[in-house]
Amino acid sequence: MSKSDFRSDAIDSVAKLHAPAGVEASPVDMKYFGEDVFGAEAMRKYLPEAVAAKLLATVNDGVALDPAIAADVAHAMKHWAMDRGATHFTHWFLPLNGSTAEKHDSFLEIEKGQAIMAFSGKNLIMSEPDASSFPSGGLRSTFEARGYTAWDPTSPAFIKRHSNGATLCIPTAFCSYTGETLDKKTPLLRSNQALSKAVKRLMKCFGLKDEYVDITLGAEQEYFLIDKHFYLHRPDLLQTGRTLFGAPPAKHQQLEDHYFGSIKSRVLSFMTEVEQELWKLGIPAKTRHNEGAPAQFELAPIFEKVNLAVDHNMLVMEVLRQVADRHSLVCLLHEKPFAGVNGSGKHNNWSVNYGDLKLLKPGKNPEENAIFLTVLCGIIQAVDLHSDILRATVAGAGNDHRLGANEAPPAIISIYVGDQLNEVIEKLEKGTAGTGRKIGKMQIGVDTLPQLPLDATDRNRTSPFAFTGNKFEFRAPGSSQCCAGPMMILNTIVADSLDKIAAELETFGKEDFNEKLQKLLQKIIKTHKRVIFNGDNYTASWRKEAAKRGLPNAETTLEALEAFSNPKNV
Repeated sequence: MSKSDFRSDAIDSVAKLHAPAGVEASPVDMKYFGEDVFGAEAMRKYLPEAVAAKLLATVNDGVALDPAIAADVAHAMKHWAMDRGATHFTHWFLPLNGSTAEKHDSFLEIEKGQAIMAFSGKNLIMSEPDASSFPSGGLRSTFEARGYTAWDPTSPAFIKRHSNGATLCIPTAFCSYTGETLDKKTPLLRSNQALSKAVKRLMKCFGLKDEYVDITLGAEQEYFLIDKHFYLHRPDLLQTGRTLFGAPPAKHQQLEDHYFGSIKSRVLSFMTEVEQELWKLGIPAKTRHNEGAPAQFELAPIFEKVNLAVDHNMLVMEVLRQVADRHSLVCLLHEKPFAGVNGSGKHNNWSVNYGDLKLLKPGKNPEENAIFLTVLCGIIQAVDLHSDILRATVAGAGNDHRLGANEAPPAIISIYVGDQLNEVIEKLEKGTAGTGRKIGKMQIGVDTLPQLPLDATDRNRTSPFAFTGNKFEFRAPGSSQCCAGPMMILNTIVADSLDKIAAELETFGKEDFNEKLQKLLQKIIKTHKRVIFNGDNYTASWRKEAAKRGLPNAETTLEALEAFSNPKNV
């Protein structure tokens, strides 16, 4: 999302979903959107004006948190949460097991023999849970049990409701007593910072003033629904989340008539309740539809800041499971629960903005196009150099079954840019005329790109990493996986690549900057164009071609994980 107030933007966006054509929707239509989130509206209502302004500056603009406001924020959060029935609070975090974790403490304190409800700034900022039983990636021994959770103010606190009350959930980072990272949020936040610094350094080379870097994610969530009665009679589903035996149905996915088909009333009732629960949590669920396989569906949100989007996706999976249970259904998030039909993925739509400038959107003038092509070449370079760890981030037994067919990309990581943009890249490499040009050569910073429509590419459902107009869609993550890992790696490899480009640009003089930039981009394309492939990724010919190009093909998790020990990746 943009720097503007995240809650107001989301209210407007979601309210417009149901507005008649040509009619401006009122936010009142969605008055319950974000009611269970300690967002901008709650901050302004419960906090002193100056404190709210400081906290919002941290949330929206990335300004360093002022520790002096912690006590005021904790006091306001407690009152806001208690007004919604909360008696407990928890530091909610993302351990390395790929799920979420929480330890509940009540607001109850005893003071001079009297029971009071209290919540201090110290309790807000940090908590100490027992960390002994969480996976640690070999960073620590079991006897080193202490762990700390630290408040992440950029992801707003929220309320979890249950039949007898509610709990205040505070998103946090998680680390060991000696400082090792034990969660998925901390590396993601570090990668955001690394990419932000790299983008600012690169933009300075083009003479742009300092702006806020906005890294966004839209995570499409696929899932299956089955009747709970049948689920409870299947020990394979109960134990593994997927079918291990059985006969194929007489009709399954042959005619693809389930895809975008009319949504059955029972499922629509489930989807409606899911959206209501998500909207209360400030999660801007926008799209719902039947997916390709029978009993398969998809939910897609409006783009948000990547850290918030990751937290929200973890809540989406939880809400899907909980609401399904209330409707006598079971939500299957396994990547391949049924043989012979589509599996379920989590398509990560990733983009980067610099102030109001969309870095992955072709520009309106030569300077903006020079920036677009530089960032594009940086991403191509990053994915080619580190496609093996990008593959490793989506490794898992379930995803091994899914990758390689039925709208899931193969294990070979390649980039799809589409015919039009591919032609631009080829022209840039050769320095020859672009599409529809009267000028004889493509010169960076002098002429402009061909006019590209909003949808500058077709959609390639077989590609792992596809350019889709103003973003890249990473289609390899599995439906049950936490988005933090893939996004952390993507941010980091792109930051590294842009840093290398910026280091060279900083040596260029103003008089020949564009000429040298063009030569640098030509060099990058010639070196890394092997990772670009616009065809059918499922074919045997592509596997042979990819091997010829030297692209890694780790078909199993054990093969994929070896990438983490490669010195270039460490």
